[in-house]
Amino acid sequence: MAQLIDLGGHTVAAELEGGAPPRPVDGGLLLPPGRVALLHGLGDAQFYRHGHNSWSPCGWSPLSNAPLRIEGAERRLTADDTVWDDPARHHSSAVAALQGADGRVLLLGALGLDIPRLAADRDTLAGWCERGDAAWFLAYGDEEEVFAAYARQLAARLGHSDKRAGNVWCSWYAYYENITEAQLTKDIAALRGLPFDVVQVDDGWERMVGDWQPNAKFPSGMRALADRITDAGLRPGLWIAPFIVLPASRTALDRPELLLRDGRGEPVVAGHNWGTGYWTLDLTLPAAQDHLRETIRRVAHEWGFTYLKLDFIGAGAAPGVRSADVGREEAYRLGLRIIREEAGKDAYLLGSGAPLLPSLGLIDGIRSGPDVAPLWEHYATKDPSDALARNAVVNTLHRLWQAPLLEVDPDVVYFRSRLNLLTEQQQGWLRDLADICGFRAVSDPPGWLHPDELQAMTGYLAHRPEIRRLGRYRFALDEREVDFAPAVTPEAEQRYPIA
Repeated sequence: MAQLIDLGGHTVAAELEGGAPPRPVDGGLLLPPGRVALLHGLGDAQFYRHGHNSWSPCGWSPLSNAPLRIEGAERRLTADDTVWDDPARHHSSAVAALQGADGRVLLLGALGLDIPRLAADRDTLAGWCERGDAAWFLAYGDEEEVFAAYARQLAARLGHSDKRAGNVWCSWYAYYENITEAQLTKDIAALRGLPFDVVQVDDGWERMVGDWQPNAKFPSGMRALADRITDAGLRPGLWIAPFIVLPASRTALDRPELLLRDGRGEPVVAGHNWGTGYWTLDLTLPAAQDHLRETIRRVAHEWGFTYLKLDFIGAGAAPGVRSADVGREEAYRLGLRIIREEAGKDAYLLGSGAPLLPSLGLIDGIRSGPDVAPLWEHYATKDPSDALARNAVVNTLHRLWQAPLLEVDPDVVYFRSRLNLLTEQQQGWLRDLADICGFRAVSDPPGWLHPDELQAMTGYLAHRPEIRRLGRYRFALDEREVDFAPAVTPEAEQRYPIA
């Protein structure tokens, strides 16, 4: 039976499957587990869509607009959740919000697992879970306040991290997969004395995705590389995609029993990259857990990499028939818990392609959008999850509310003129956003930088500005105001106040 709920002067009609009455909590109301349906009374409001994993599109759009989603099927499988995809309806993962014409926001967010989903139209806002029942948090008021209250509720129930990565140098956006031991040895020497804390070796060191041993380009081995980084006064970091395997990998060929399978017994294709579909481990299988433990133990303890970028990990929550009867996010969280146990409590774990809720309390940072790139937009794609600087900025801005839970990683900033098509304004947006996040990474080899570029990078990394939020897209950095609205280009939002 429907009941009326008063939220600070705004009344909604609620159908609560759980039956128990709403209970006041810090910042809002606690709704019982089960399906929730609200008559919101806000009409053609702005809808806040939160993506399923950290690459998924995230942002505000009027309900009268087409839903924000990834069009391509292969990319949607990689960077979102295809199970609940609906091209005709506004959907969200974990949390959704509606902003009316007066600027106030109605937020409904899940407080547990497994695969909480939400959908909205001009009349209703509904939330449910794919499996099991999670309690819900409902709040109404100022945008920043309701999201902050939701973050506090998540921290209390699922956990949070206060670790900070510091300034990170990453190999990816200079060399991509073409890294070599010889080149990185030169770069590590050049980084000595610069204001970096971490050197993160990215994709290209491994024999094949799924086979986590060094390839022929690293003849001295990974322990020697980690030691070089440490000797330079920096923390060794390593890219790894521990939940996935390529079909041609030795792991897939020699250990097929480790793989997650579908109802027909075929390996589940959990996403697409490297020119092929990739498979994923069944993280509930004891043998797969042992394999994962051995991998992380070797990387973190035998080799000495204590900063791990865990990529493509959303694959651990792919649909499939698991050896244990648990939900998708519970299986994913089990895999993350194993990584945390083996890496150790002092390791820094950065998740990429990661679903937020089941990651909380286990990882320390999360990639907040798709990969950045040294170009802003591309004429051939409108995919909001493509590797483009604008996509990274837009998605990060809309995930800043997660900062009390873990570090929000906006990806790298640029100082180089070499192989860089970004304007000064666009580079400035990237740098300012990284300052706002507090997570600053660079992928420019010092040898690529002109003296003025090296000086600009050094000065940027050495300074931490005071940050004040002035509006949805407006910030003060020290005494300078930054407005990201032109980067977001929110034409459809002009009917609503965003300051």
